[in-house]
Amino acid sequence: MEKILTMVGPMLDGASVTLQMFFITLVLSLPFGLVLALVRISKYKPLSFLVEVYIWLMRGTPLMLQLLFVYYALPLIPYVGIRLPDFPAALLAFVFNYAAYFAEIFRAGIQSIERGQYEAGRALGMNYLQIMRRIIIPQMIKRVLPPISNETITLVKDTSLIYILAMNDLLRTARTIVQREFDMTPFFIAGIFYLAMTLVLTWIFKKLEQRYAAYDE
Repeated sequence: MEKILTMVGPMLDGASVTLQMFFITLVLSLPFGLVLALVRISKYKPLSFLVEVYIWLMRGTPLMLQLLFVYYALPLIPYVGIRLPDFPAALLAFVFNYAAYFAEIFRAGIQSIERGQYEAGRALGMNYLQIMRRIIIPQMIKRVLPPISNETITLVKDTSLIYILAMNDLLRTARTIVQREFDMTPFFIAGIFYLAMTLVLTWIFKKLEQRYAAYDE
């Protein structure tokens, strides 16, 4: 038991890196994804096309490749080369990638709202932004909660990819202890950490779905 407790301390430090990456990515990528979705469905075809290409690039290439590009290739681009520390580089790749996935979920949710809702808003004298903010987006949030829940849980697990930038997240810390102690216990502890995080997220989204469902009764 004492040996396990000595492992838990460093792993809690690793878990804090994992949680920081998760929360900041979620806070930034959700509103960014909503903006991308609104541009994607807008009548400004050039902008809509650019966002469509962006989403295609982000969804069509592995997140690990995007992490490597931001960290290693971005500084090498002539004249615009930007070198970022490991955490901001990983965060940038995660936000850009997850915003693309959230954008498609939001777009599907917005387009699932009946046309009559827009016409009702115009009949009340609302402009486009007012219709979106007061009528469409509140209904859209309820419909996209299940897919957003799935993507959020996936995000928790994807944070383990930051090990390729030599960041001491939960999984890398566990692997370091395993290699040092020749003991597989840290992997089981890491699994418990991830399960606990996804359990909390599952509970939060379940409560959110119940809350929005209550409005239908």
